[in-house]
Amino acid sequence: MIQQYTPTNYKSICDELAATDADLKQIIDTYGYPPFWSRTNTFESLVHIILEQQVSLASALSALNKLRERAQEITPARILLLTDEEMRACYVSRQKNSYIKYLAEALLSGQLNLDDFPSMTDDEVRTKLTALKGIGNWTADVHLMFALQRVDIFPIGDLAAVNALKRVKRLPAEITREQMLEITKQWAPYRTLAAMLLWHFYLSSPRPPKGGGRQS
Repeated sequence: MIQQYTPTNYKSICDELAATDADLKQIIDTYGYPPFWSRTNTFESLVHIILEQQVSLASALSALNKLRERAQEITPARILLLTDEEMRACYVSRQKNSYIKYLAEALLSGQLNLDDFPSMTDDEVRTKLTALKGIGNWTADVHLMFALQRVDIFPIGDLAAVNALKRVKRLPAEITREQMLEITKQWAPYRTLAAMLLWHFYLSSPRPPKGGGRQS
């Protein structure tokens, strides 16, 4: 059975994590529960995530709003009508333009059907998404977490989540990706909510300014 977090159960899942991990409990005690971050399982959501690759959330949202303004509605057909110049005027890089148009074509051709995702396993969704140009594990992770509300995803390609993990667990700077993934196993089957708590900590706690960036 596919398990999801919902507005009614996500706080109880956070409490369950806090009961077994003092560091996560400290986040809740200090900053409260994370917001209920969610998105729709749509083309627009995937476009938004692609725009968020390796840039700030504010920059990505600015580009998304420009696209909305230009296309009126962000659908595969409308996006494919925009020229490269129009996409560039919406702050979309040449590379991301090609990723977004490739995704639009995959949806219109039937190569990808987002309506299938709710009944598919995490691995099946990931395989479908990462088969597309410009979509890697980070993009698949974010779509699984926020658009499909899957409960057991840890986005190891996300710098904010990784930096928060290092700070909260007081980990050495040279720790490897594999070692960090091993640490996150203690939060299964609720790694998504643990990641949300870490993001909440990252956004709420004072920290020195640093360049952000995410994977595809």
